[in-house]
Amino acid sequence: MKSLFTGRFEGYSVNLFKKDLLSGIIVGIVAIPLAMSFAIASGVKPEYGIYTACIAGILISLFGGSKYQIGGPTGAFVPILLGIVLSYGYENLLIAGLMAGVLLCLMGIFKLGSLIKFIPRPVTIGFTAGIAVIIFTGQIANFLGLTNITRHEYFIANMKELFVHIGTTNYYSIFIAIICLVIILVTPKVFPKVPGALVGIVVSTLVASFFFSGQVATIATAYGQIPNTLPAFSIPEITFERMQLLIGPAFVIAMLGGIESLLSAVVADGMTNSKHNSNRELVGQGIANIVTPLFGGIPATGAIARTATNIKTGAASPMSGIIHGVFVLVTLLLLAPFASHIPLASMAPVLMVVAWNMSERKHFAHIVKAKSGDSLVLMITFLLTVFASLTIAVEVGLGLAIVLFVKRMSEKLVVDKVLPDHTKNNGKVQPHVVNQKHDCPQISIYSIEGPLFFGAAQTFEQTLQRSMNDHPRVLILRMSKVPFMDSTGESYFSNIVQNFTTQGGIVLVTGVSKDLKGALLRNGLYDQIGEDNFYEHTGDAINRALKDLDMNKCIGCKHFAFHECVDFSSGDPRVTGTEKILTIEAGLNKSST
Repeated sequence: MKSLFTGRFEGYSVNLFKKDLLSGIIVGIVAIPLAMSFAIASGVKPEYGIYTACIAGILISLFGGSKYQIGGPTGAFVPILLGIVLSYGYENLLIAGLMAGVLLCLMGIFKLGSLIKFIPRPVTIGFTAGIAVIIFTGQIANFLGLTNITRHEYFIANMKELFVHIGTTNYYSIFIAIICLVIILVTPKVFPKVPGALVGIVVSTLVASFFFSGQVATIATAYGQIPNTLPAFSIPEITFERMQLLIGPAFVIAMLGGIESLLSAVVADGMTNSKHNSNRELVGQGIANIVTPLFGGIPATGAIARTATNIKTGAASPMSGIIHGVFVLVTLLLLAPFASHIPLASMAPVLMVVAWNMSERKHFAHIVKAKSGDSLVLMITFLLTVFASLTIAVEVGLGLAIVLFVKRMSEKLVVDKVLPDHTKNNGKVQPHVVNQKHDCPQISIYSIEGPLFFGAAQTFEQTLQRSMNDHPRVLILRMSKVPFMDSTGESYFSNIVQNFTTQGGIVLVTGVSKDLKGALLRNGLYDQIGEDNFYEHTGDAINRALKDLDMNKCIGCKHFAFHECVDFSSGDPRVTGTEKILTIEAGLNKSST
């Protein structure tokens, strides 16, 4: 337990506490309206969002891996939680959240935190933008004051519901919503340090209470009075059947919570030049999501906007997050009766602005304009998030991203037939030197560049197979630029070696890296090729290959691939044709162009 706090409060002082106190109170003020709004949007009572901000906020700050992380309910969870509530009910939502907490703890314990970074950016932007659309459109009914609206799990059904009930529009609600929206947008420009959402809700609530009492729906009329009491401890009835039923939703909550919290921690690192512990952050998120449902709270994760606010207001340690949770709790106990009079129309603009800010619209437009494979991944993830579900969207998006990645990596593998370029002083091997009139019939040299894995192994085999059809005596493979080889690559490589040696040929390999050599030793290919057939430099391999030639086939050959070919072709060892071969090479190159 002691290791969880190591380094988090070292050198803590009264002055640092003052900074944390101020930032904690400010973030608490920001968190209160958001917590209620996210709870309502998720299909549960607003007090459950406040319970989450209190308990999860404190626990994430205590046990998480980021000094500045602020945890609580977030917009990213809204469509997921709403779908679970509509399909399984509130109590099962608590169980799913608890199970997600266990999964997050296991992910942290088994050090899977670093794997989150491998989720492609187009996938995260796609589902984030899709969630933003769902949140924004989900608040249209409250903004317009529509009545008798039934919440549905799917986007199209909710849109139909709006059109069917558009005739119940309440103009008082629209007026209140516009007042709140204008204040939210104007306040940051006039008073940058004042939370616009809170001011908007307070002012619009006062206007509604004094001038339109009974004319607009409020939290009290829709959900009942918010209790100004501590949340009650209760263990939900957990059965094996329920766990089987909810493992899918729990996994989605855990994955989304892990992604969101670590993204938030990365943002905090960038703002403070600090370094978070990703695995400890997952454990902290897991503990919070195990405990919070026991008090009626909904799933929580790191909140990027609130974390950024925490840093900007001078937070110095996790104490600010703890103070934020305590402040929210005290506010609940003191002001809950007043919060019950907040109009739903005042809550709608808060979530609409949140949705607009989280939409990643600039990055979205940038990737779409690129018209690349990433654009396709982004659009499919986005559309599936909106019209199907986040689960399907992430699965398909990741799958498509993997396919595109494999395709791109397979295109990176380049297998070129090469020969020494005798027109240059260094005589390095080059692919442009090879042509029909200048290609040694007995020695084939190939440069292989790129990873030799399942997506590219077939290209490798097919290219070399064409060379084997000409039955050369020696095959030289230059592999200094092969970073790794997977089991599929090993299999294809082994087939090439076996087929070539079966025909009586000799395989020489040059420039193998230390890591690749280790892989070849482990899979037996090193012994299959033979230790004497590995060389550091291509020149040494060529010298060896020249010793294994069938000299009878060299007599009369006009390819002149190597300096020695003039001697071999004439059959007279006294002839040295360096100048002659340079002249021939120049002529061949000129004719080929």
